[in-house]
Amino acid sequence: MKAVITAVLFGAANLLTPAVAAEKPVAIVIHGGAGTILKENFTPELEQAYKAKLAEAASTGYALLEKGEPGEKAVIAAIQILETSPLFNAGIGAVYTWNGEHELDASLMHGGTRNAGAVAGVKTIRSPIAAAAAVMHQSPHVMLSGEGAETFAKEQGLALVDNHIFDTERRLESLKKVKQRMENAGLYGDQQGNERFGTVGAVVLDSEGNLIAGTSTGGMTAKRYGRIGDSPVIGAGTWADNDSCAVSATGHGEYFIRYHVAADICSRMKYQNMSLKDASDTVIFDVLKPVGGDGGIIAIDHEGNIATPFNSAGMYRAKIDKHGKLSVGIYGEWADL
Repeated sequence: MKAVITAVLFGAANLLTPAVAAEKPVAIVIHGGAGTILKENFTPELEQAYKAKLAEAASTGYALLEKGEPGEKAVIAAIQILETSPLFNAGIGAVYTWNGEHELDASLMHGGTRNAGAVAGVKTIRSPIAAAAAVMHQSPHVMLSGEGAETFAKEQGLALVDNHIFDTERRLESLKKVKQRMENAGLYGDQQGNERFGTVGAVVLDSEGNLIAGTSTGGMTAKRYGRIGDSPVIGAGTWADNDSCAVSATGHGEYFIRYHVAADICSRMKYQNMSLKDASDTVIFDVLKPVGGDGGIIAIDHEGNIATPFNSAGMYRAKIDKHGKLSVGIYGEWADL
């Protein structure tokens, strides 16, 4: 298996050609969720599988950017790679609700037009990020939810599937463990562990200088009552503005909503003249961490600068910078490929 993964990584790296015109730099960053991601919990084969899929998603999006395709197309393509992988909490591999179903959320935002689209609590849409794009372009609204979003998706010709297509044994075992903890405690919510984390996202700078951000998730394990997290909330889990930055977030969504995380980072750049790194670090470490808001973000600015801070043990992530260099990270360090 290791040889296969190595071949995948090598192939992904060879998709990259650093000779992107200097006057039109392009770059992409993706994430696959944050949380208690510890090296001791991974076999070498599993770690390589994650790295290979992250590299594939980043390279797929970057290849489109190099061709001059709109950044939105690159974001969607990268996220769809992760939505179809059981390794991540989005699409196939999404976590289970308390009732044993899957409720999916996604959002997309264009930093040039400030147009945005989102879907929340959907159960039968094959690709939530594609549905978010349809809302952005084909609807006068920004967010559609539940059955209404599914009806709209059907009218737009998007693929609809049985909810059980998103089932995986690993996520089912997580549901059983969480429900047991919560029932033993006699409380709902307070016994959530690392299972509450898990999101995928992408941010890009395209050849036209546009910043685009997208996020997709299966939400929180054992969620009830139609709970919606930050991922479909424009300004909390996703934000893009050509005058500052594009951000996709992952973590404990309730905190990211309360502190308006994605937009706050860009606002600090825009109104306080902070660098992308300083604005991102301030929000993740100085604002969120003291109040218990675990997680992280990926961000990019109009110059192609990249930031990926997280205050949890790890965050699945990959980036291809404006020089065409591919790097993948799971724990604290980056690995160049």
